[in-house]
Amino acid sequence: MPRMFGTDGVRGLANRDLTAQLALDLGDAAVRVLGDDSAPTDQPEGRHRALIGRDTRVSGDFLASALAAGMSAGGFDVIDAGIIPTPGVAYLTSVLNVEMGAVISASHNPMPDNGIKFFARGGFKLPDSKEDEIEAVLGEDWERPTGAGVGRVSHDTVTATNLYIDHLVSTIAPIGPDKVQPKPLKGLKIVADCANGATSVVAPEALRRAGADVIVINASPDGYNINKNAGSTHPEQLQATVKATGAALGVAFDGDADRCLAVDEDGNLVNGDQIMGILARAKKRQGKLNHDTLVVTVMSNLGLKLALDKMGIKTVETGVGDRYVLEEMLRGDYSLGGEQSGHVINREFATTGDGTLTALTLCNEVVQSGRSLKELAADFPQLPQTLINVPNVDKLAAKSNEAVLAAVAAEEALLGDTGRVLLRASGTEPLVRVMVEAATQEMSDEVCARLAEVVATELAL
Repeated sequence: MPRMFGTDGVRGLANRDLTAQLALDLGDAAVRVLGDDSAPTDQPEGRHRALIGRDTRVSGDFLASALAAGMSAGGFDVIDAGIIPTPGVAYLTSVLNVEMGAVISASHNPMPDNGIKFFARGGFKLPDSKEDEIEAVLGEDWERPTGAGVGRVSHDTVTATNLYIDHLVSTIAPIGPDKVQPKPLKGLKIVADCANGATSVVAPEALRRAGADVIVINASPDGYNINKNAGSTHPEQLQATVKATGAALGVAFDGDADRCLAVDEDGNLVNGDQIMGILARAKKRQGKLNHDTLVVTVMSNLGLKLALDKMGIKTVETGVGDRYVLEEMLRGDYSLGGEQSGHVINREFATTGDGTLTALTLCNEVVQSGRSLKELAADFPQLPQTLINVPNVDKLAAKSNEAVLAAVAAEEALLGDTGRVLLRASGTEPLVRVMVEAATQEMSDEVCARLAEVVATELAL
């Protein structure tokens, strides 16, 4: 059987794949695996605690209730922080010293989907081994607590959100000894596309408190419009708004706000690779880029690596997924890493990708450098790249099907040293991503189209 946990938790169609019963069972199993009886706690009578947050999907209501029921039935006191970005849950899991955090979100997926992912004490995503332990005990009977051993569920959206916003703003505007918080983004006009998602309140408030003049779009969630023609997966409205308003730049988030993409003053998209390059150079200038190294994934453009090499910045490559980026960052004591999709982990301030933090630090670099985002991004030119998602295929066969492997080998021989090919199975869908980089866009498109056709034919379900 395939693993229940994908690259970003358990995800599927809400109320079909991801049911209230499954959410309850996951909460029940998680407290058994992540509850540490030997860990000291600052709570009376040594009570265990968990934190839950969610994005704006309507299904988050019943899933949060079910997850909290499973956790509290297992003896954990649960703090329901309501609608809050995924990185907000990670941050609060750390600063509130709870034993685990949980997020109910399907990130950039369409509204009908939802998901559940967990954070361990300290705000770190779980390693595969811990997820496997949770799956192994799922639905098993055990001696659950009774009486005073049963947990409580409390709701505290305002306090949780304010703690998180305070933290975000302090990363570029620390309060000085005079108790006055500076406004480093004063005079910077930006557009923020919140995807009608979890950062609809957080990002505009954080950017304004940092001094920016913020024009907000897609920040009116109704439970059904998350990611709908909005946010980082649909930047067209942001691009048009930036140009129409004369803003210096725009930032776009996904549904749970763990990623951020940007738009320059001319409406050109600035992707995660370029954002990472800009921030890596800034950190190196500040002496804060540990080992002068940026951690990237196999999806990062070869152009980024070539540009960074000229700047004296090395790159270390991992598999796709910000959890694997973070694992490498911790292993090598690196301070910055991320993905082309806009997940950027700034380990000085966060334990996971944080879109609002990325937006703040990117805007701050525009101000500090005295250069426009367009000028900064131009220093990190991208080789032509084509990505085609091939749906409804046997994704596990992508690495073993002889016809597919032969087609990849032939195209790689054609590209030589001027490009590369990457086939990657989706962690959450029956889908294979075919990515090609080449010296020209025409070559990249042609090679990618040919390979996508082979994958679709050979791996069809």
